[in-house]
Amino acid sequence: MDMPTDMPRAHEDYASLVQDDRVHTSLYKDPAIFDEEMERIFKNTWVWVAHASEVPGKNTFKKSFVGKQPVIVTRDKEEKIHVLLNRCRHRAATVCEKKAGKTSVFVCPYHGWSYNLDGKLRSVPHASVYGEGFDKDEFPLVSLRTEQYNGMIFATFRDDIEPLEDFLGSAKKWIDLFMKQGAGYPVKTLGEHQFRFPGNWKIQLENTTDAYHFPIVHKTFLDSLDAETGNVFDVLGRGGWVEDLGHGHSVMVMMPELVDLEENLEAPIPERFADLAEELRGEGYSDHEVRRIVRAVGGGGFNLNLFPNVACSMAFFRVLRPVSVDETEIRHIAIGMDGGPEAGNRMRMRLHEHFQGPMGFGSPDDAEGWERVQRGSAAGDDLWILVNRGQAPIIGHAAGDHVTDVSAETGMRAAYQEWKRMMSA
Repeated sequence: MDMPTDMPRAHEDYASLVQDDRVHTSLYKDPAIFDEEMERIFKNTWVWVAHASEVPGKNTFKKSFVGKQPVIVTRDKEEKIHVLLNRCRHRAATVCEKKAGKTSVFVCPYHGWSYNLDGKLRSVPHASVYGEGFDKDEFPLVSLRTEQYNGMIFATFRDDIEPLEDFLGSAKKWIDLFMKQGAGYPVKTLGEHQFRFPGNWKIQLENTTDAYHFPIVHKTFLDSLDAETGNVFDVLGRGGWVEDLGHGHSVMVMMPELVDLEENLEAPIPERFADLAEELRGEGYSDHEVRRIVRAVGGGGFNLNLFPNVACSMAFFRVLRPVSVDETEIRHIAIGMDGGPEAGNRMRMRLHEHFQGPMGFGSPDDAEGWERVQRGSAAGDDLWILVNRGQAPIIGHAAGDHVTDVSAETGMRAAYQEWKRMMSA
């Protein structure tokens, strides 16, 4: 039975909601569980907040979130990265409302307190009236512990947590492979689509490691492709696997031949990229450079899920933000080549729009599926969500298997076991 939402749960109660092959439906719809997730998970682990290219130079910033808490990611005048709570230390007003930009100071619009990009309280109008002994040094913006890996910026409320690289563990290899989409150039963000859907954040977390919905949910997308491209996206019967990487992270390999984009560059250039290749040759790029760029433009062959809130998904970052127990915000961030050919980045954006855009073939269909899961979770009280497909453990690629078979829901089980660990700690 669903437990009353007005009563606190014991740690063992949370543990009972996740079994080896299923999770209780209350994880989708209990507001008390959601509130505890914000405390036990999002305030107690590393959370992705930005890509380094989003704060590209001195005195740049962008807004972000850690769970439900608004933060500002900054690069100060010394080019050091900070993640600061977006809250004036005086009366709690936000000090930044602009999505991103460049500035040397944040000024609270309510009473004029101002802060440097490292969070230090810079100036207080009429400081003497705040009482004898008032010391500005005691009231900086709250700064979170911040670390980076290969351009990915993470923050945590905990000072005693393990280093980011230890938290990422086996996922680091896959991050490095994903970043080969820079084709030798640094990876940068190009643009994004943002939307909300009426459903729990874990529904989307599951979707990133769910390959077997693709030919069903995304049939219109597959129908929109030419035969050559459609063959590329035929994720059934071409090998592949899902692997538990620890700490709730997982990787789903759908196209094994596109795991390492710098392998087999001698393969024929796909017809859909023939015009791009010709344009690059006309701009003076060598044959090797053309092949490397074209391969990168097409994207990788895997989805990497990093618990709890970000995925490196084929050719873009997918970032989730929990809003409430039944509402989640999604950002799909296109990536490209910083300093690379404009033609390549332009093609990346067109491909992104084709699937992820509001008029594209992918995101609207996905969002409808997620919404229907949330609506369906209201039916029945003592029911379970099954994540039992492909329970045989697998490490690496098994010949003859494919991504929807032997290890299909491994990534979901990995995430929920981490959920169970953190909620029971």
